Amino acid sequence: MIPPFLENVALRGLQCLDAETAHRATVVALKSGLMPPRRKVSDPRLAVKLWDLTFPNPLGMAAGFDKNGEVPDALLKLGFGYTEAGSVTPKPQPGNPRPRVFRLPADEGVINRYGFNNEGHAALRQRLEARRRLTGIVGINVGANKDATDRIADYVAGITAFADLASYFTVNISSPNTPGLRDLQARSALADLLTAVITARDECTQTFGRKVPVLLKIAPDVADEDLQDIVVEVLAKSVDGLIVSNTTIGRDGLIGKGPAQETGGLSGKPLFRKSTIMLARARKLAGPDLPIIGVGGIDSAETAWTKITAGADLLQLYSALVFKGAGLIDEILSGLSAKLDQHGIASLRDARDANVDAWASETA
Repeated sequence: MIPPFLENVALRGLQCLDAETAHRATVVALKSGLMPPRRKVSDPRLAVKLWDLTFPNPLGMAAGFDKNGEVPDALLKLGFGYTEAGSVTPKPQPGNPRPRVFRLPADEGVINRYGFNNEGHAALRQRLEARRRLTGIVGINVGANKDATDRIADYVAGITAFADLASYFTVNISSPNTPGLRDLQARSALADLLTAVITARDECTQTFGRKVPVLLKIAPDVADEDLQDIVVEVLAKSVDGLIVSNTTIGRDGLIGKGPAQETGGLSGKPLFRKSTIMLARARKLAGPDLPIIGVGGIDSAETAWTKITAGADLLQLYSALVFKGAGLIDEILSGLSAKLDQHGIASLRDARDANVDAWASETA
């Protein structure tokens, strides 16, 4: 165990750096072993079985932190039940000019406009090949290059590039930082994309013998009628799950000044309400059987529990770690165990959907 005071010192030190430099320093520290493994919360009631996978706990590191698959196993050793590499595009790309990520301390939020900066398929594949014999659930979040003439082809390329290595796939069409990317959420474009991606996955199943689950990650800003179209297409194309949600382009309710009006996607605490309403509405539209990962504003055991009761099977976080550090992982998992004790229930699945109707009827 790392003494809490040392964690606090390290966290304060990182917060003295600009946000992108602090992010890179954290990845380097994980790679070097400067952040040793933590005591893991071991509670079999927190395990979640979906598809052919058993998640030891529901809490995952969201895509965006480990874009290039440099530290998946170090993240798992911190106590996460799973992690997600990417977004990765076929060709390397630098992303948008710096500065491109901004902390909002007063709001406990983050704005980023990275623009899918990553080292490309080849670099990620090389790293994942090196850990092929290791256990642990590592999803791959696939995207399209900014200059792609055929974006659907880029997503298909991501499926074929990693079908023998990915625990699951996330098809990311919801980043606000690649011009036109969210247009793929429109029903006709989405139908074409999902048909191509699922066809590619099924062809890879014939080759490798495993049907890799494919999830679709959506924005929290879609209108109700568009959300209905998305869910209809997800079910019609036999997509394996949804991730709700990516960052928002909205700025409602921010109290901080300074970078609050920077362009990009807003994450962290200000996203919680909007993303949880979207989660609950997606659950009601999809029914009880479609797996959904809830993301956006999780920063405590209470907010994690709220996501589950609003319809989430699994959870992901990222931005809260900027303000609270890695100790938050243990705090959330211990808190979820305490919630199960408090309510006298045997599993998180038994708690799912308890408040879905209430959240679905809220106004964002």
